[in-house]
This record gives sequence, structure tokens and C-alpha cells, in this order.
Amino acid sequence: MARPFSLADCEVIGFDLDHTLCRYNLLESSQLIYESFAEYLVAEKGYDKELLNVPLESWDFCCKSLVLDMEDGNFLKLAQDGTVLRASHGTKHMTSEEILEKYGRREWKHFKTMSGMVSRSAKYYVYDNYFDMPGALLCARIVDSLNQRNANQKYDFWKDMVAAIQHNYRTSAFKENCGTYFPEVKRNPDKYIQRCPESVKKWLRKLKDGGKVLLLITSSHSDYCRLLCEHILGNDFAELFDIVITNALKPGFFSQPPNQRPFRTLENDEEQEALLSLDKPGWYSQGNASHLYELLKKMTGKLEPKVVYFGDSMHSDIFSAHHYSNWETVLILEELRGDTILAPSETEAEPLGKKGKYEGHHPKSLHAISKQWGSYFVDTIAAAEDAAETLVRTWPCKCISAYSTITIPSIESIADLPLDYRFTRFSSKNSVTAGYFPKPPRSFSTHQPLSTK
Repeated sequence: MARPFSLADCEVIGFDLDHTLCRYNLLESSQLIYESFAEYLVAEKGYDKELLNVPLESWDFCCKSLVLDMEDGNFLKLAQDGTVLRASHGTKHMTSEEILEKYGRREWKHFKTMSGMVSRSAKYYVYDNYFDMPGALLCARIVDSLNQRNANQKYDFWKDMVAAIQHNYRTSAFKENCGTYFPEVKRNPDKYIQRCPESVKKWLRKLKDGGKVLLLITSSHSDYCRLLCEHILGNDFAELFDIVITNALKPGFFSQPPNQRPFRTLENDEEQEALLSLDKPGWYSQGNASHLYELLKKMTGKLEPKVVYFGDSMHSDIFSAHHYSNWETVLILEELRGDTILAPSETEAEPLGKKGKYEGHHPKSLHAISKQWGSYFVDTIAAAEDAAETLVRTWPCKCISAYSTITIPSIESIADLPLDYRFTRFSSKNSVTAGYFPKPPRSFSTHQPLSTK
């Protein structure tokens, strides 16, 4: 058995903000994100106006860790060895025969470039967090729209999608009140953002009173970070954290030399001069993990202070902190909340445009199992022609056990535990389900046996 993991053994405890400390109302925020991209593409790039009308059942398409193959307009669900488990062309489900015709032995050609790490590429994109997922639905519907015009379409929409993202989320957008996303969140934060439970606030204070150094490291800009933190924690939120780092540009924050960015001071949310080193606690922008760690040595009086980092993105948080900085990592995974499929009623199938934008009942929780894509954690595949189906782990499930110390559905799920609670960690010495707390996904136990292929 591997040694257990305990927060009591860590001198430093760091947190991502979005979807980690700050939890969103996922359906409302996802609909807003979709709208912010779609309105830009229709108004500025001439895309079909039908993209603005989203049938509620379409949200079933959203599933974390789908891979968009940009060349083909295909979305893929991958097994831990790169086998294509399920696929769609746009939103249209591909049959097993279609997958075999396209991918031969179901092997996706780009898998080796992302195997062992979560990378970005000009040829594919991995949707690994809840800010990403609405973009997956939009891109799939764009493929559908383009196919209606020309079945032999070449897909070059990605540059327009990037422009839509940059328009809505550039660092000045919050201050300038431009785009769709920030103005709407500022107008109605309660609609999109959940306030932290009192148990989480007490837990943070307990960590601080227990002598832990608390970090907040977010890629959000300082003005948006302040709005979120004041809303979820209160106006005195900064007292909880020794160091706040905004615009961290993760995963680049964890980069090794020579690609490290310097820290910058802030004045009225504007970045100031670059710092050669980080000498004292405070609020900073950009920066890198190496300079931060030198400061943590001074603050803790330890030559090798032990750091744990909580985050929701495998790409930006978990893999990077684990691989480059050798930090312990706690993955926040809403998919652990349950596997239930909530079927939409007939009235829910009416297009949103006829009801008023994004009104009406919701067809499902975004962290429930997608009918189209199945479990986030496992799926079945025939090992050979006419062979019985075997249950295999998905690629994101493999990443979870490889790069996170433990995985939990929310910080609230551990807030009432004593700080010296001993968690069973993911390890080659433990079972593949060991690091999930408070319990493994239900989908692990519904089929047996689980192949480790």
C-alpha cells in the first residue's frame, strides 16, 4: 500500500479559483458561455443565425474531455490507450462501422502526441473543463451547419472560434464591459455563481489558523477574481490568502526555464513592472512556480516545503503542477457527484428561441452522464471481431490516477474532515479506484471486470 495523503503534512495549500473554490451554476454559466461565442460568430463572422437557437436536448452533447479533430470535424471519446470508443461528426453520432472505416483499428493518429500529458495542438483540441464544454457544442453545431452547405467541407472555423474567445475574455474585457460574458455576470452574479458554503469558509480559516500558507493561483484577471471572491467569500476574502496570483496564464505558470514569466505588481488592476524575484507575500500577476517556491521556502522555513494544489483542469492545473513542480494535486471533479441521467420532458425539447433565450426546464445536469457519450470514466469495447465487450478506462480516467493525488467532487466534500485525515492516494500500489473520495464512480461497479489495457 502507498503512504496515505494528509493536508496536515503540507505546509502550503494552493487553490485554483474558477470551478474549484468558486463553483458555478453550470447550466446557466454554460448557456452564457455558448451565447457569448455564438453571438460573436454570427454578428462578426457571418455564421448561421440558427446557432443562436439551442434545443435543450442538445446539451446532452456536452461531455468533458472530448477531443475535437479539427481536420475532420469529428469529436472523439478515447480509451486510455488512444482507442476511439465513441465518435461523432459534428453532433451526429458515428456508428461502429463508420468509426472503423475512418480510423481503421480505431486508433487515433494523434494520440501519441498527447499520451502521458495533456497538450494543445493545431490539429486537435481537448475540452477538459466547464469553460470549454459549451464551445464543444457550438463547434459541433458549426460542423453540422457547414455540412448542410457542402458535404465535402474543409473545416477552417477554428480561427474564428479563437477570435470569439479572445473577444469575450481578453484581460481588458471586464474593465471595458465589452463582449457578452463579463457584462452579464456583473449584472447578475447570483444567477451564475454559487456562494461558498459556511463549512468551506470555516475550513479555510482553520487552515490559516493552523499555520498553513494559503495560495490563490488563477488565470482570471485581477478584476474578475475580485468580483468572484467577494461574491463567494465576502469583502474580506484577501485576509484568507497569504499570496494571490492572478492572470497566472496556467499551465505556463508551471513552465521551467527559459520560458518562465516574471511576476508583476498590480496597481488598480493594471500590471506594473516585472520583478526579478518574489520577496514577500501579496497580490501579484503572471509569474512562475519556481520563483514562488523560493518565497515559500522563506515563509515556511523549510528547504523543501510540501505544496498541495486544488484545481479542476487536468491541462492547466493537475498535470502541470504534478509534472513540472512535483506538487501534490487534488482534482475537483463534478462528475463524481452522480451518474444519473435526467431525461427531458417533451416540453423541454422546444427550441430556446421560441421560449425566450435560455428559459424553461433543464434537461440534465452537465455533470450527469451524457446519453450520447456515456460514462466519463469507463466504456465498453469489443476486444476483437465477434468478441465479448470489455470494460475499459477512458483516457481522462487514466490521467486522473496518473497525475492527481486524490480526486473529490468539491471542496465542501472534505471541509468537515479533521486536517489530519488520511486519504488513500492514487498509486500503482493501490487499486485504480483508490484515490476517489468519498467513493469511486458508480460506473466502476456496474460492470466487471475492469480491464487495465
